[in-house]
Amino acid sequence: MKKFEEKTIRSKPIFNGKIITVQVDEVELPDGKRSKREIVHHPGAVALIALTEENKIVMVEQYRKPLERSLLEIPAGKLETGEEPAVTAERELEEETGYQAGKLEYITSFYTSPGFANEIIHIYLANQLSKIKNPAKTDEDEFVELTELTLEEAVDCMKNKRICDAKTVYALQYLQLLERK
Repeated sequence: MKKFEEKTIRSKPIFNGKIITVQVDEVELPDGKRSKREIVHHPGAVALIALTEENKIVMVEQYRKPLERSLLEIPAGKLETGEEPAVTAERELEEETGYQAGKLEYITSFYTSPGFANEIIHIYLANQLSKIKNPAKTDEDEFVELTELTLEEAVDCMKNKRICDAKTVYALQYLQLLERK
């Protein structure tokens, strides 16, 4: 809504990294006062709810340095410049799991932390999975271990904090809603 709009007076880039950029904006608030906003720009990402024929959820375990621990997560990855989210979804499913989807359905998108970042994650449902003989390799600095869980097992992992990232919790709650219908 326009009544809450903040006008950018000046913007100062402060970091340009491999994945993110960070800037500090000076803004004019709706009441005419000024403030600063630290903003993280991210290219966006996709995440996949990949379901096997046995209705198990394909998950990856990987180490997350900011948390200093491993997490169980749904497969995901960042968008490459100019890449459509569905293409990213197919690529990440193959790289992280060795599967391809016979059916790929867009579910929704959400912003991860709109208070300071513009990162958006597009969630897809991948069904009719088949193993690829020679799948693309994961990124050279990415180490993942594959596991398949029932929805009940995944919910238990949420309860004991093995699953605690927003995209995976969001995906599992989506599956729970589908199950109730």
